[in-house]
Amino acid sequence: MKSAYDCVVIGAGPGGGATASITAEGGLSTLLIEREHVPRFHVGESLMPETYWPLQRLQLNEKVKESGWQVKKSVQFVSGNGKESAPFFFRKHDERECADTWQVERSEFDKMLFDRAAELGAECYDETRLSDVMFDESGRAIGVSVRDRDGNVRQINAKVVVDATGQQSFLANKLGLKKVNPDLKKAAIWGYYRDAIRGDGDNEGATIIMQTESKKSWFWFIPLSRGITSIGCVGDNDYLLKGRGPQEQTYQEELAICPGLQSRLKDATQLGGLRTAKEFSYMSTQHAGDGWVLVGDALGFIDPVYSSGVYFALEMGVRAGDAIVEGIRKNDLSGAQLGCWTEDFLEGALWVRKLVHAFYSDEFSIGRFMKEHPEHRSCLTDVLIGRVFHDGARQMFDDMEKSMEKARTAMAS
Repeated sequence: MKSAYDCVVIGAGPGGGATASITAEGGLSTLLIEREHVPRFHVGESLMPETYWPLQRLQLNEKVKESGWQVKKSVQFVSGNGKESAPFFFRKHDERECADTWQVERSEFDKMLFDRAAELGAECYDETRLSDVMFDESGRAIGVSVRDRDGNVRQINAKVVVDATGQQSFLANKLGLKKVNPDLKKAAIWGYYRDAIRGDGDNEGATIIMQTESKKSWFWFIPLSRGITSIGCVGDNDYLLKGRGPQEQTYQEELAICPGLQSRLKDATQLGGLRTAKEFSYMSTQHAGDGWVLVGDALGFIDPVYSSGVYFALEMGVRAGDAIVEGIRKNDLSGAQLGCWTEDFLEGALWVRKLVHAFYSDEFSIGRFMKEHPEHRSCLTDVLIGRVFHDGARQMFDDMEKSMEKARTAMAS
């Protein structure tokens, strides 16, 4: 590990791995550090189809195809009474290869990105913990202090520091930039099962979103490889985690009121214990500054319901990497340059955010909205696959708001 680099990337998840790959490929001396041993466990296994494009930029699509991970060709919704929607098959929307995606093992997927950054010339170290980010008197980030696997503390100078620390959000917390979304204070309890019943044919690998009878929570159903399925319950933080029993008891209580899931688990075996995450919906109020930039969950996270997290992290990593390479070339490492991509990115991500807020609204039903506005099925599928970096979704959301207002009026009368 040298004492100075053009770019230091903190965190080797999808955002950090993508950023380090792009900067290393661009000829910059790049250090990528990860506090845990690689490979390491991480939740967030379901990819959006648009993940194809940043993976293509990283020249990883062929490797992903050879991985043996479960192919995902659709997404499906199940109401609180167990009624299943027609699956949204991505190939009906787009017949190209990019319509298929995957349900990945995140430990293996993130290691693939870590290894790719190394192949392209980044120096990659796991079990290396960030101690602090250093700033000069003007407020410019000038390097990091890290503790390596042997316990040695090192100070490393850097022209650019990339915070890809995930939901730890190191810089956003240090600088007071992290803002929790007050309308999405959610928590999740999840675990893994063997031999859960999946869909048929092309729907076998579908991510299925299942409402409970109370509509106070919902379950994700994500089929992984080797017969294992990731199954998690999401609800308001206070509802799931306060004033109730142990997490296993809460999970079973919510499962008991989720008819869409009960039949799928009749012959399944739970593997290991449950895990919990809470208040994971937030956004940073500033995304870049002189000598630093945020990517992936360190910048913000919306919600797990539409599986946008990995795609957005990869997309941010590629865009941030390009901005850093361009900034070094122009000798401009201002916040404006390093964050030049964020406005466009956040405008696109807004459509996913709007659909998330609609999902948690009592007045919204995807099935009813499709019956009222079948002309928007293509646009809705665009959002579900992650094709959001254009302005075509605006009309759909105008009509969606009218539909929800109509439902509110009917419920009040």
